Amino acid sequence: MGRGPVLPGPGGGAAQEERVKGSGGTVGPASLRAVLILLLAGLLAACVNEPAPQVVPPAPAPSTAATPEPTTVTVGVPSLGAGFNPHLLSDQSPVTTALSTLVLPSVFRPDAEGTLQLDQTIATSARVTSTDPFTVSYELNVQASWTTNAPIAAEDFVYLWDRMRSEPGTVDAAGYRLISDVRSRAGGKAVDVVFSQPYPQWQQLFSGLLPAHILKDAPGSWTGALANGLPASGGPFRIASVDRARGEVVLTRNDLYWASPTTLDRIVLRAVDDSTMVDELRSGDLDAALPESDPTVSQLLAALGPAYRTQQAPQPVVTSLAFRSDTGPLADVRVRQAVAATLDREALRTGVAPGAVAADAFGLAPSEPGYAPTAPSGAPARPDPAAAQRLMLAAGYVRDAQGRWGIGGRPLRLVIGAAAERHDDVRLAEAVATQLDAAGIGTTVVAPPAADLFVQPEVPATPPTTTTPTPPDTASGAPTTAPPTTTRPPGRATTTAPARTVPSTTVPSTVPSTTGPPTSTTAPPASGPLRADVMVLPRPVGGDVGARYASDYGCPQPVPGGTTAVAASPTRFCFPALQSLLDGLVAGTAGADTQAVVERVLWAQLPVLPLYQPVGLVVSTPAATESTDISPGPLSTGPFTGAQRWRTPSS
Repeated sequence: MGRGPVLPGPGGGAAQEERVKGSGGTVGPASLRAVLILLLAGLLAACVNEPAPQVVPPAPAPSTAATPEPTTVTVGVPSLGAGFNPHLLSDQSPVTTALSTLVLPSVFRPDAEGTLQLDQTIATSARVTSTDPFTVSYELNVQASWTTNAPIAAEDFVYLWDRMRSEPGTVDAAGYRLISDVRSRAGGKAVDVVFSQPYPQWQQLFSGLLPAHILKDAPGSWTGALANGLPASGGPFRIASVDRARGEVVLTRNDLYWASPTTLDRIVLRAVDDSTMVDELRSGDLDAALPESDPTVSQLLAALGPAYRTQQAPQPVVTSLAFRSDTGPLADVRVRQAVAATLDREALRTGVAPGAVAADAFGLAPSEPGYAPTAPSGAPARPDPAAAQRLMLAAGYVRDAQGRWGIGGRPLRLVIGAAAERHDDVRLAEAVATQLDAAGIGTTVVAPPAADLFVQPEVPATPPTTTTPTPPDTASGAPTTAPPTTTRPPGRATTTAPARTVPSTTVPSTVPSTTGPPTSTTAPPASGPLRADVMVLPRPVGGDVGARYASDYGCPQPVPGGTTAVAASPTRFCFPALQSLLDGLVAGTAGADTQAVVERVLWAQLPVLPLYQPVGLVVSTPAATESTDISPGPLSTGPFTGAQRWRTPSS
């Protein structure tokens, strides 16, 4: 503020008046008061016009704490698979097994030795409460809920039971078809399951429960809603994202989980091919990987050195050839036997899956306790061209001048189907077609979606997608007529070819040949829907072997409330003389030799031809081995068993 005029001081008004007079006149008291008022007004105006200084708060100190990166374990997988419903044949894959283990609730889970134990985060009690009728009562954990905040309750039991007994293409449905009622108590937090007969293996049921409150009223939800994720979680992890374009599934901690929380923030499943997998393990972009076992992969892994742990991991499936038994050429058991006698099972295995283990039984898989080969000494366990010819002639087929089989003037042609999403299966279908073509049987190979192949009676004539054929690998035992190598995502160039139709081939001998490349002419590609006479079928293994026999080889069952029969398997096989034996195995009342009798009947009837059990590997970096101790795990839950206790690998 500027300096103002001097005001009258203690000396009184006379002195001040004299000073004013000296300026050139006399000023009276009234005038002096007016002057003072004017001076005060100016003083106040000067104070108002000068702005007050602004108080500026000090700038905050820059933050030095960065948001921590989420703790993550990244695991490489061969592919994401067709979908994520663990109860469908079409969706069987290592990723589906992982998601079922980490995201979906199960009443019983296997321990480290594979013995089923009650999961008390889901049910606090499960026991047989009546024998007439046979009833199992479940008391559910009152805290157990889905990530939508809906309780895990009786309606989830009802939904799974209803779908398993009425949908085709399901896994081990026989036990569910023995249930006559599912009753709710305690507001849905207690369940009574009533059976039509005693079922000793009831603990195998109600694993991988699905959120009924989301799925039960959605059309097509059994397959469609689970094709690209799971809509809710009832486990320690939840699905955060599924990116098929990038080949990646991201799991994050389920913050609503009522039991012990996971140690990790995230688990990432990433689809990688074999060479990329090794590079990413070396660089640390992958902490672990689940490749298929074969000599090429083993050679690539050897370059990583002994610090990287590699473990064998048998897969919970047996790869088989399923023969359509209700209609078409293979409805005649003699033609099924002839086709099986034509095929070289060992050449198929070594050419397509050299790391797999030959499977020579219908019930148990080679990795299961109690497995023993039951295959006969000759055909169909081993190729027998002479036996194949006798069977074809007995069925009324004849060979023309070019050595091609036909009947009534029509050439025999079989449609061989493999799921488009299962790339090794497509390679196997091509190899089967090559062997049959060399033996005078025409073939057409199609690769429709898995959900169509294993459910629909007819499938679209979708051509397989292949790359340029690879040279035969004689060191690994691949056949000299090696099929084209099927593309495997991600990132490999592909070409789309027409459906593989194998036309007439010149065969000089009257005995069907299983070796040597055919001489073919061009035939038009198939069009319109086709019946798949032969399917490459992944048959799940593990659990109750009696229910497995009945599910895979039992006669179609009536739909509850209707008259339409539900096919027990994609083969639509039914042999009434066998059904009573299968029923006894399910009920636990069969004699000691019943399983052996069933095996002999199946080798004679051949609804499927078992080939091999695929074997994968569990590879981990030194850091991941220490922080996760990842292992193959029990057959039904796989390498992600116990992943809620994994820690992030140290860098």
